[in-house]
Amino acid sequence: MTLGAARILHRGLVGSQTMKSAKPVEPRYSHTAMSEETIHRILEENQRLSKLCAERLSGKIAQVAQVFSRTLRAGNKILFFGNGGSAADAQHLAGELVNRFLYDRQALAGISLSTDTSVLTCIANDSDYEQVFSRQIEALGKPGDLAVGLSTSGNSANVLRAFAVARELGLTTVGLAGGTGGKLARVVDYPLIVPCHITPRIQEAHITIGHIICQLVEEQLCPRPRSPEA
Repeated sequence: MTLGAARILHRGLVGSQTMKSAKPVEPRYSHTAMSEETIHRILEENQRLSKLCAERLSGKIAQVAQVFSRTLRAGNKILFFGNGGSAADAQHLAGELVNRFLYDRQALAGISLSTDTSVLTCIANDSDYEQVFSRQIEALGKPGDLAVGLSTSGNSANVLRAFAVARELGLTTVGLAGGTGGKLARVVDYPLIVPCHITPRIQEAHITIGHIICQLVEEQLCPRPRSPEA
């Protein structure tokens, strides 16, 4: 063994012994009564809103789940779209349909219109940002398909434009919004309006509603196989 190699080995052995003898690092949480109060308030807001949605929206959510199932059963597809956090929800829900929600089953046709950066930037740059979803619906949407748009305010111009084009082309429309629902509530076939004016709470409710619909659709179209022991 060369002198250089011996030195490297020695440093490695000493380092490993030091690591073995070192005390484990204890996590340190710095918190104040104020931060805990904020955490409790947010969680309580979420809890109250969930209860309110259960009281006011359960029937409508069940109806929309039936629309999802009917669309997919007929061999059509569901197009999701939204901006910012709603764009993330759109691709999240499309992924739940395409792959799986609670268990493995056949793939279901869900497409997010907020994920193709080349298409989005092409439309925004060469045409108008207001058309980033409507142009994709023109290209991909067929009569019998379902357009699902998310907008916390209900007034996002590109979401409203997409719904207008979707209806012209014979797509069914579902809109998720908050507060009073904005313009969206008046232009879609099935509005799901979260009774809240706080954007983060509305977004949390939207993804919960989306998850509920995905579970209902999965159970309706692809029932979980019974185990041999059952």
